[in-house]
Amino acid sequence: MKAQLPELGYEYDALEPYIDAKTMEIHHTKHHQAYINKFNEAVEKHAELDEKTPEELVANLDAVPEDIRGAVRNHGGGYLNHALFWTILKRDVPFDGDIKTAIEGAFGSLEAFKEAFSNAAATVFGSGWAWLVLDNNELKITQTHNQDSPTSQGQIPLLGIDVWEHAYYLKFQNKRPDYVEAFFHVINWEKVNELYLAAKQ
Repeated sequence: MKAQLPELGYEYDALEPYIDAKTMEIHHTKHHQAYINKFNEAVEKHAELDEKTPEELVANLDAVPEDIRGAVRNHGGGYLNHALFWTILKRDVPFDGDIKTAIEGAFGSLEAFKEAFSNAAATVFGSGWAWLVLDNNELKITQTHNQDSPTSQGQIPLLGIDVWEHAYYLKFQNKRPDYVEAFFHVINWEKVNELYLAAKQ
């Protein structure tokens, strides 16, 4: 099953001034598309994988043929990570719903969660992601390097921030903490809540 570039559902400038339009356009049309192209090229080498979804392949890397396992891990992970990332971005969405109750229960408060999540994002060495995941029915903050996906570790990603430099360098240069601070203004808590409810079923 071929991966395809998803529509954003909003304009590239919809997250201004927190995430700039040019970064969003390049990130979506160039970086995400490149992961998709390389993932599809790898999977096309094995006809027996035609019926598998990218999610299934990334979730069970040990079952992927060895000659393309690295490509599926890197480019399939890149595809899935970004496909989720676009959906959890929206300006001015209130922190509410079951996810609010769960985060406050797990971390004490939104501010405590923000501090822990921001620290995870700021301390990823090199390129990678920080995540809020559901792991064995518990909310946890994790990091992944490069384009590794929490899905490969049996976790369900609910919220993720891309801290590769291509996600923020045009606007924030080397000031990753400023980008992380801006990110909290564009979290689509409605979508995060929807993912959380689906994961709990």
